[in-house]
Amino acid sequence: MNTNNMLSEKRGPVGHIIFDNPARLNAVYGAMWVTVAEILEDFQNDNDIRVVVVSGAGGRAFMSGRDITKLAEEGETPEAQELYNSRSNRAQKLLLNMPKPTIAMIRGYCIGGGISLGLKCDTRISSEKSSFAITASKLGVGYDYDGISRLVAHIGPSFAKELFYTARQFSAQEALDMKLINRLVPDNVLEEYVQKYAENIAANAPLTMQAVKQSVLEDLKDPDDRDVALCDRLVDICNSSEDYTEGRRAFMEKRQPVFNGR
Repeated sequence: MNTNNMLSEKRGPVGHIIFDNPARLNAVYGAMWVTVAEILEDFQNDNDIRVVVVSGAGGRAFMSGRDITKLAEEGETPEAQELYNSRSNRAQKLLLNMPKPTIAMIRGYCIGGGISLGLKCDTRISSEKSSFAITASKLGVGYDYDGISRLVAHIGPSFAKELFYTARQFSAQEALDMKLINRLVPDNVLEEYVQKYAENIAANAPLTMQAVKQSVLEDLKDPDDRDVALCDRLVDICNSSEDYTEGRRAFMEKRQPVFNGR
């Protein structure tokens, strides 16, 4: 699939969604977010896809926020801004709540909205040549509470303030030290590493991972908004599933289990 500067590929059990606007450091405009949502819905409904990897094309950037060169085309009215925000929020909510594990494969610049996008993924794996920045204070841009809250939840208040206050570029090693990313690998093995990492995850029990992911999502909510009953139901589904039977049988037979998500 290649639409609106977005690519999607299915490599075995791994679905890849690729921001393909390299001339603009993979900056995003409204129609791209529409396609992002369509790709994510396709991956979610495809039982053969077990893991989703998000990346940027061209090797220079992961994603760098909104493509301001499209403002004249999209319109700069409040209504146009509201439409853009609606499309962006829907796509990123789908990514955040994707019941399958998600990985951000980061190479090159990861700026502003790129960091926000990466934080919507379960795991972030970066090339050692990547750099990270939030340049809002150089542009006079305000960040909403939800975005800052998610950043603070990952790296703590002090590092979050440092990112915003300095607006400087942080190295991949600095990003690892502040826990903005999970893994740091040599640039020349990034794609191979991520594909194998994703395939290893894909071999595990999908229902178990879905239950764990939902519990983590609920834990990040305010206590009054948590759906603990949903988490309990997902655990019950795991414990009464064919996969649970297969896992125990494989353990006794000293072989690798083959899970089918049922």
